[in-house]
Amino acid sequence: MYRLKTSATFDSAHFLAGYDGKCANIHGHCWRIEAEFSGGKLTADGQERGMLMDFSVIKKAVRGLADSFDHTFIFEEGSLKETTLRALKEEGFSLTPVPFRPTAENFAKCFFEMLADDGLPVTVVRVYETQDNCAEFEVD
Repeated sequence: MYRLKTSATFDSAHFLAGYDGKCANIHGHCWRIEAEFSGGKLTADGQERGMLMDFSVIKKAVRGLADSFDHTFIFEEGSLKETTLRALKEEGFSLTPVPFRPTAENFAKCFFEMLADDGLPVTVVRVYETQDNCAEFEVD
C-alpha cells in the first residue's frame, strides 16, 4: 500500500455554543489539516509513471479547503442571534456558518468527506487545533 500525505494551515476564529468553559468565548486557532491518501497501484506510464498520483493534485485540494476557511469567523448555524449576524455582516467580517459544532472532530470528518467527494483516495484526515492537539477521522 502506498501512502501520500500533505498538509495546509489556516487561521480562523470560532466558539462552541452551549459549552461550559473557555471555548464558549470567541477565540482563534492556527488550524492544520493533514490528509493521507493511499492506493495499491502506481501509475504504469505517462507523465505520472511511478506515482500513486501527482502531489500537486492533493496539495491543491487540501490547500483549497484551508483557503476557504482562512481568516473567517466560523460558527454553528443557528447559534447566533440574527441581530448579531446582521451587525457582523454590516462591519464587513468574513463569516462562515457550518451545519455542525465547529470542533476539530467535526472538521476532520467534514474535510474527509469533501476530499472523498472530489474523488480523491483519502484514507485519514487529521485536524490540529494546536501544535499538540488533533482530531482524526477515517472510515473503518
